[in-house]
Amino acid sequence: MTLTPDRIVDVRTEIPRTRHALIFTTFDQLPFGTGFVLVNDHDPKPLYYQLAAESPDAFTWEYLEEGPEVWRVRIGRIAEA
Repeated sequence: MTLTPDRIVDVRTEIPRTRHALIFTTFDQLPFGTGFVLVNDHDPKPLYYQLAAESPDAFTWEYLEEGPEVWRVRIGRIAEA
């Protein structure tokens, strides 16, 4: 079995109003059991709450780096949203 590295989604260069759409599109396209690493310039905690409201029990959230300048979070898809 070969593991594919997680896709990196760096939203730091995206304009703020398009960031969540890009992140949700990426999440929606994930096959079950896979994930991506979100790179952001601030703590994406509001995104966590939005995912929890829209896709409860369908994702994992693991901080890999917690600022102060860069946050990296691995977001995984574990069930159908």
